[in-house]
Amino acid sequence: MASLVETLTSSGGPESAGFLNDLVGHLWPNICVAGGAMIKQIAEPMFERMLPAPLNTLHFAKIDLGVTPMTFSNVDVHKVENGGIKLDLDVNWDGNCDIEMDGKMIPKIGVEHVKLSGRLSILLCPITNVIPLIGAAQVAFINPPYLKFDYTDGANIANLGFIDSCVRKVVQSIIAGMAVLPNRFLVKLDPFNDYFKTYQLPVGVVRLTIESGTNFGEELKSRNIFKKLVHDVPDCYVTTSLAGETPGWKTATVKNNHHPEWNETRDLIVSDHDQLLELEVKDSDTASDDDIGLASITVKNLLLAHGQKQDLTLKHKGEETASKLTVSAKYYQFVPEASSIIGEENPAEIRGLLAVLVAAVKNLKGAREQLKPSVAVTWGVHKFQTVIKCDVPGGAEDIQNPHFDNTFRIPLSGSIEGAAPVRIALMDGQNELGAVEVPLDEVLASENLALLKEFDVGNGQIVKAGVVIRGTQLVE
Repeated sequence: MASLVETLTSSGGPESAGFLNDLVGHLWPNICVAGGAMIKQIAEPMFERMLPAPLNTLHFAKIDLGVTPMTFSNVDVHKVENGGIKLDLDVNWDGNCDIEMDGKMIPKIGVEHVKLSGRLSILLCPITNVIPLIGAAQVAFINPPYLKFDYTDGANIANLGFIDSCVRKVVQSIIAGMAVLPNRFLVKLDPFNDYFKTYQLPVGVVRLTIESGTNFGEELKSRNIFKKLVHDVPDCYVTTSLAGETPGWKTATVKNNHHPEWNETRDLIVSDHDQLLELEVKDSDTASDDDIGLASITVKNLLLAHGQKQDLTLKHKGEETASKLTVSAKYYQFVPEASSIIGEENPAEIRGLLAVLVAAVKNLKGAREQLKPSVAVTWGVHKFQTVIKCDVPGGAEDIQNPHFDNTFRIPLSGSIEGAAPVRIALMDGQNELGAVEVPLDEVLASENLALLKEFDVGNGQIVKAGVVIRGTQLVE
């Protein structure tokens, strides 16, 4: 097994992105058409749900993404456990476009330029281990990308800043929900691609300790004359977020202290070692909490300190401050071994992972035009459900044999001995057509702690699903 340093610093690259840029450039007109339709289909319902009136009436009157294609650079190549290839690369789109949005009681809003940049992770999954053909690609931003819109005649649009903030929030939410780790956008190159071989589990757990802070709040006095006059001492707390992962974590508030100590520890699931950990320090106040500063570090750089304490410099509005936040971390990788999840529980620790993979349904009975299939998963208090599908005349998917390619994951904090089975139910709208219960003992007895099979839920109807268990192991 490779050491932690070898894992974090290994690289098969860099490689040239010339071929990929040529391919995207050639396909850009087709990408624009498909991308425009996807933007309209996904964004408009979210405008309606997420935005306040009257912005919730916004819709696209025109979407033209222009002639400038996205470009790629700084390609790094890695091998992954399933025999596939992982490409990490920078993506940049700096394109002139013609996008028009309209709505009730809102002036027409035009976007003439879009700037999008970030680092992508692309997993290329082989069809077989014998013939090196790619069956699917999973695409995701490792961290939320940078996004900026320039507006046509922006100076004459009232409340442009508020409108821009609202629209970007929706777009960033869409990107995060579809293609920011741990979410990956699946592109099937082979319609019969095996989802079990495509999906990649998270890599491990970071056990993060927020130790202490120094020089907190001194610069607040220069920003807030009232605090300077009353000699205010901050009441500090820290919120953490690991890009794309939820939920976040908030420490206790240490009152009246420029140099607070917390020594609080929590676990965070990691999908990629290049994910960005952000730690925001705030001063708790009656009216509104004041920003003291923001520190950020990648999981890789955090772990390369080998568990030693690190002093992170806080920034405020992009400028470095004199404040420091001291942190340390340990790393536990997910392994197909269950000793860490047998025994006493500790709700504050993540000792393992339960993942339920829902690939497809076969032989669904009923009139095609009336079917609304989905798959519901239940384990104890945890309940999940795939999207509900319906027949689309002329659509590419067979509604009686639909693909879902969806995974639900549950962190494990303690023993799974005697735990309830995982229940997988085939649904048609609100009606249950059949179900199967999967005992965890059967999963633990399976090769690599992964039970992947076609379950007969009754009447010859099949749910292709899998239950995977992972324990954790400390990596030095």
